[in-house]
Amino acid sequence: MVTTLLLIMVVFLLLGFPMMIPLTLAPLVVVLIYFPNLEPFFMVQQMLEGISNYALLAVPLFIFAADIMSVGRTSNRLLDFVGSFVGHLRGGYAITTAAACTLFGSISGSTQGTVVAIGKPMRERLLKVGYKDSTAIAFIINSSDVALLVPPSIGMIIYGIISNTSIGDLFIAGIGPGVLIFLFFAVYAYIHARLFNIPLAEKATWSERFRFTWKALFPLMFPVIIIGGIYTGFFTPTEAAGISVLYALLLELVIFRSFSIKKIPKIALSTGLVTSAVFILVAGGQAFAYIIQFARIPQMISEVFLSGDPGPIYVLIIVSIFFFIGCMFVDPIVVILILTPIFAPAAQQAGIDPVHLGVIVTFQAALGSATPPFGVDIFTASAVFNRSYLDTIRGTPPFIVMMIIVCVLLIMFPQISLFLL
Repeated sequence: MVTTLLLIMVVFLLLGFPMMIPLTLAPLVVVLIYFPNLEPFFMVQQMLEGISNYALLAVPLFIFAADIMSVGRTSNRLLDFVGSFVGHLRGGYAITTAAACTLFGSISGSTQGTVVAIGKPMRERLLKVGYKDSTAIAFIINSSDVALLVPPSIGMIIYGIISNTSIGDLFIAGIGPGVLIFLFFAVYAYIHARLFNIPLAEKATWSERFRFTWKALFPLMFPVIIIGGIYTGFFTPTEAAGISVLYALLLELVIFRSFSIKKIPKIALSTGLVTSAVFILVAGGQAFAYIIQFARIPQMISEVFLSGDPGPIYVLIIVSIFFFIGCMFVDPIVVILILTPIFAPAAQQAGIDPVHLGVIVTFQAALGSATPPFGVDIFTASAVFNRSYLDTIRGTPPFIVMMIIVCVLLIMFPQISLFLL
């Protein structure tokens, strides 16, 4: 049965079908062949149940807010603000890239959205000060992955729904790992700039810094409002998503006046297309998860890889390996939907905090999304920058090594994730 399930998915993916087709077709075929007493209509019920969770309302709202600010001036204001303070340092523009991606990730929750919004203006600045194109693209792609860890991470929303874990706690727990990754990338940017003698950029004056800070003040308030409101319990993550849309509209339409209200339908259409794809994946993932649980596949995998009485570190290592490999080939949301029901029971049995497990899962999703051969951010960057696949991945190995080191630290020291809870 497992062979049939995997064979259908692999064949349809190789034939070029979008992921939503094999994700929904494979469990349906398994039901018809191996469980004839189970009504196929029950699969439809499972799919509807998968998208009926109230918390999923946050996904289109956060995507809409990110789309609004991507079209507007938020990303450039963040770049100018960060660059005015660190751009003149050794590796300053690369540090600016990492910081701006972290800040915009705390607004968008999407790695691909961050690649587009920050990548376009930042690549030109990196090339101007002497970075190779492959290095510049690598900084952009991997720095954008922080968006999947810091709130409002879409990956954490999906994991929280599947595992019945507090999304607010997941958001707060992602802050520590996100900051840690930024620090690793900043140190690497400094060392890289010294080794390759990257020229220093012109130092901004204090009047320029004040001006750029003033311009970035309202965008910088965005994560403060979202994180502060959730942390204090003033509003839920879903309510925070609604507030993010209102705040984004206020910034771009009223304060910045970066575009007219006539553009809103076009932006909403883009959001609708992305949201529909996400919801179809979530619905198919729910059906897939039900079948693998009904067939006792989690128990079978546990008997093979997690037999006996495994400790938390061993379980987290196995989880990391499975999620990392999966996200190298498939969209991270799909991997979270499929693998979370398999490994969550074993992790719970090993005494692992479900919030910490969620951080490890989303961390691997972030890492895998920028890792060859099929990391989704690689293809996004290749399309955005009009570069070949090989040019896009040439500079990624050092970042993969750093991310693996951070993952080891997260496994060994859970308080990096949990100290704010």
